[in-house]
Amino acid sequence: MTKLSAEQARLAEPSAPGSGWKKWGPYLSERQWGTVREDYSREGTAWEYFPHDHARSRAYRWGEDGIAGFADDQQRLCLGVALWNTRDPILKERLFGLTNSEGNHGEDVKELYYYLDATPTHSYLKMLYKYPQGEFPYARLVAENRARGIGQPEYEFLDTGVLDEERYFDVFVEYAQAAPDDILMQVTVFNRGADAAPLHVLPQLWFRNTWSWKPGGARPSMRVGAQGTIEATHAELGTYYLHAHGAPVGRLFTDNESNAARLWGQGDKSGYWKDAFHERVVHGRTQAVNPREEGTKAAVWY
Repeated sequence: MTKLSAEQARLAEPSAPGSGWKKWGPYLSERQWGTVREDYSREGTAWEYFPHDHARSRAYRWGEDGIAGFADDQQRLCLGVALWNTRDPILKERLFGLTNSEGNHGEDVKELYYYLDATPTHSYLKMLYKYPQGEFPYARLVAENRARGIGQPEYEFLDTGVLDEERYFDVFVEYAQAAPDDILMQVTVFNRGADAAPLHVLPQLWFRNTWSWKPGGARPSMRVGAQGTIEATHAELGTYYLHAHGAPVGRLFTDNESNAARLWGQGDKSGYWKDAFHERVVHGRTQAVNPREEGTKAAVWY
């Protein structure tokens, strides 16, 4: 009789739905913005109703997105990585691309990323994301592709020259489960360029906003726990703890709520909105983030 491998044994373990090795996995969308999943437009303009420019400030209803994302099978508690090269106007939290009307060949993601390894039970996963050291060419990619006709080639990320002379970071993100509900996230960064370059790395943990869409929706919480952990409590999932290794700059907390003042010119301009980490890390503003030590979204800042 052939002995089962460790992964075959994990696959053979009986488990109820929502439990076991597959309770957690790469269930986070690469892109939730600009899709029919978040469309409430009156005219059915699904691709334009929720643009990339809104994604950092506007709470999704039906899902979440992130780079190298990991979540439970109902996408209630999510884990991903955010990056900032000190040149971009925003944190790099999610993949960028073109909607159907922007691309000369339709919808297209304009990034470089590779899924390198995975086991069927999600006991191990590995991804590579290439992040430029110069400013990410958001506007250039849109303008050039929109100007080209259907008979012309697409204007790709590499065509912009931002990765020339290897001026980029290779960001490897790995997940390993020691046991169901016991997960390690490891982020390893290599500077491929010839010169030193700054990079901020912010692993982020957040709850999908399920409480704003119906009266009396249970609101989960995150707070600083014992020994600097982040304690995340959800009525259905229970309580989980995020342990951060090394010496982070700090721990940031905000809420996964829409910034109505920025998006639609309504409501209070100050508050703990979804985009508060952009204000703190990129713009150096502290009033919207610190000294708060609770919320529904948290980041460990390296």
